[in-house]
Amino acid sequence: MTRCFSFIAAQNSWYRCSFKRAGLKSSTTDLGDGTIMHCWIPKKHDPSKPTLLLIHGFGANAMWQFNGVIPHFTPKFNVYVPDLLFFGESYTTRAERSESFQAQCVMSLMEAQNVTRMDVFGLSYGGFVAYSMAAQFTERVGRVGLGCAGVCLEEKDAESMEVLKVTTVEEVVSVLLPQTPEKARELVRWSFYKRPPRMPSWFLWDFIEVS
Repeated sequence: MTRCFSFIAAQNSWYRCSFKRAGLKSSTTDLGDGTIMHCWIPKKHDPSKPTLLLIHGFGANAMWQFNGVIPHFTPKFNVYVPDLLFFGESYTTRAERSESFQAQCVMSLMEAQNVTRMDVFGLSYGGFVAYSMAAQFTERVGRVGLGCAGVCLEEKDAESMEVLKVTTVEEVVSVLLPQTPEKARELVRWSFYKRPPRMPSWFLWDFIEVS
C-alpha cells in the first residue's frame, strides 16, 4: 500500500530533529565483514561526564523508544544510542543472529568511538544484549540497568504467568515482527499495559512499510 504522505516517516524526521536538539548526531560505522552499525553519538564527547549506552528492544529504530528520555540524560552523560543489527540503519551480511553477536558488535562500535568504559541500559530485547555485554566485557561495562527483560526467566516461571505461548519460531516472528495490522495489534496487546485506544489499519500498514 503506497501513500503520498507517511505519518511514520514524518515522525522519524521529527525524532531525528529532537535527537539533534539534544546534542546528538547520526554516525555510521563499518565494522568490516559486511557489518554496518548506526548510532546516535554526542556531537562532542565530554571526558568529564560518564558514558551511558542505551540499547533498544524490538520495534522500529532506537529513536522511537528513547526519544522521551534523551533530554534528561544528555546534560549528565555522554549518551550513545545504537540501532541494533536489522533495526534502523544497522545490518550485517554475516549469518550470526544471537544476542551475544549483537553485544560484540555494539562493543566494537563503542571501541570505534574510542569509548573504553560505559554504563548500559537495555530495554526488552536490548536487555538481553546489555546482559551479554556485561558478561563478556566485565572490565568495560560498569552499572547495568534492564527494563522489561526476562533474562532470569525460567520455564517454571512462565507456568504461573500470562505469557504468549508459541510452538514454532515462525509464530514468534509473526508477532514480534508483524507483517499485518492484525499481528501488530496482537503485539501491542502483549507488550503494552496501557494500550492505545485506537489503531487504524492504515496507520499500522504505514508503520509496517516504513519500519
